[in-house]
Amino acid sequence: MKLVTFENEGAPRLGVMASDIDLVDIDIALETLTAERGFGDMIGLIKAGRKGLDQVAEVLYRAPEQALRSLANVRLRAPIPAPPRLRDTLMFLEHMENGLREWARNLAKDAPDPEAKFAELMASGRYSIHPVFREQVIYYNADHLAISGPEDAIDWPAASSYADFELEWAVVIGSAERGMSPEAARTAIFGYTIFNDWSARDLQLDFMQANLGPSGGKDFAGGNGFGPCIVTPDEIPDPYALRMEARVNGELWSQGSTGSMHHKFEDAIAQFSRFEDLAPGEIIGSGTVLHGCGYELGRKLSSGDVVELSVENIGTLRNSVRLQLSELQRNAN
Repeated sequence: MKLVTFENEGAPRLGVMASDIDLVDIDIALETLTAERGFGDMIGLIKAGRKGLDQVAEVLYRAPEQALRSLANVRLRAPIPAPPRLRDTLMFLEHMENGLREWARNLAKDAPDPEAKFAELMASGRYSIHPVFREQVIYYNADHLAISGPEDAIDWPAASSYADFELEWAVVIGSAERGMSPEAARTAIFGYTIFNDWSARDLQLDFMQANLGPSGGKDFAGGNGFGPCIVTPDEIPDPYALRMEARVNGELWSQGSTGSMHHKFEDAIAQFSRFEDLAPGEIIGSGTVLHGCGYELGRKLSSGDVVELSVENIGTLRNSVRLQLSELQRNAN
């Protein structure tokens, strides 16, 4: 099933896609057909577990007319507008390797001998991934309140002139036990969604010189984009064989595959569950697929650009960016 949060007459509602053009208001369908109370929101459905999903499946194909909604007449929101926790990982190691090399090359470009300076920087080891990245899942805690959804316009931080996207996907946690093995961890996955890890790249690179992660380069209103839906695992027999694409204004910028992940979501769940309980509705991002951002391609977004991230079997997450540049920044560009 493809589960969504949508806005109808100003109020968020829980829905399930009935087709490419229609959805069913789950709570209205459930209350009308069974006289049972609805789930209220996506977190409520997730906490209901297998029983909740079975109830949704039962009402989906016999939903009453008053529960049907045309997608053209509603606005989709982030499937979980305020997840209880959000972690982004670095499981696509090729992206990390490529990004670090690009960082070193940009630092070297103004040197008297750019190639010699680049070789010196690479020899320092600072711009190569540490072996620990291959041994365990490295992550940072992202701002779980800075969420955006389908068709939202992302108002770029005024201090930044380098707007960038990151083509990722993510899992939503359902019910997890403490100390899960990787083999058992797949049962903790409630579903999959698309993740755009928006990046103020100039701010990020400044902060990363302190070796403390991306910090303000990621933490801004709407900086974590999710949607357009959460797809339940039964719809995706092999989650590690999905095509990924990024388009800007209709032009293909990036393409890759979920199969190129070095670590899997199950590895992340097993690792995280060793130390703490995972909360229903928390989100774990995959990291960026190789060439899945403008920085790797030597490109940046302009104000008004429309970014579309697509993952096979999930759909397309579409947003626009609105830069707020000062006169000095506009002249510099």
